[in-house]
Amino acid sequence: MKSARWIVATLWWLTPATALAQGRGYDWWWEGHPMGMMWGAWGIGMGLMMLVFWGLVIAAIVVGIRWLVGQGKQPRSDSALDILRQRYARGEINKEEFDAKKRDLS
Repeated sequence: MKSARWIVATLWWLTPATALAQGRGYDWWWEGHPMGMMWGAWGIGMGLMMLVFWGLVIAAIVVGIRWLVGQGKQPRSDSALDILRQRYARGEINKEEFDAKKRDLS
């Protein structure tokens, strides 16, 4: 147990000593960092790329959900042509009228 206390005490003493041995004080803030918190062009570019990436991820999720929801629906048929076919089937219009109106609708 004494050796564990000795190791902790040694590390406790060496940590500040190592920082002082560098010839400058230990910087707790980013001012001393050469990248300066990445506020340069690289930082802005990487921030924009992150926004583009997450925008694409969200758009892909939305498109995927809309595609999955649309899978169960039947395609809409042309209701005007359906009505025309029903009228022809009931005998309300003849073949010439049916063909003329079908050409008009197409």
